[in-house]
Amino acid sequence: MGNSITIGWLNTHPDFFKNKPYVNRGISGQTTPQMLVRFRADVIDIGAKAVVILAGTNDIAGNTGPSTLEMILDNIKSMTEIAQANGVKVILCSVLPAFDYPWRPGLEPNVKIPKLNTLIKNYADRNGVYYLDYFSALDDGNNGISKENSYDGVHLTLEGYKILEPLVEKAIKKVLE
Repeated sequence: MGNSITIGWLNTHPDFFKNKPYVNRGISGQTTPQMLVRFRADVIDIGAKAVVILAGTNDIAGNTGPSTLEMILDNIKSMTEIAQANGVKVILCSVLPAFDYPWRPGLEPNVKIPKLNTLIKNYADRNGVYYLDYFSALDDGNNGISKENSYDGVHLTLEGYKILEPLVEKAIKKVLE
């Protein structure tokens, strides 16, 4: 469940998804309220056993208007609660680093994303939810992503996705044990 980073994974590295029971539910540009609206249809109604939620960067970018970090977290909590109420295991991902947004510069995602990630991690820890730290795996040391791993500072290259692949596979295996 996610945005352009999620659907970009399928488009950039389709072989990762071959012969696996994974369903990619990424829609470019979406924010957490939009994901929440489609969560039941895209996760619960298809009989998913686990869901990987990667969400929040487009909220920080203001794609559908202003959002506080608390509003973003509330939507992530709601998706988590819907999943758990339906027996679906949840993996909450940190938001990927972004020093700035090329389509909306000056919003300081390099400051806001780490704060949101702390909120997501604290919620996951308090509620026994698996937290998957993508941020640390991709951080270039300045709360951004290197040019090798991202073509625009937000969206990943094949090399970037290859860093995440063993991490997500480990998380999926762990929650389904």
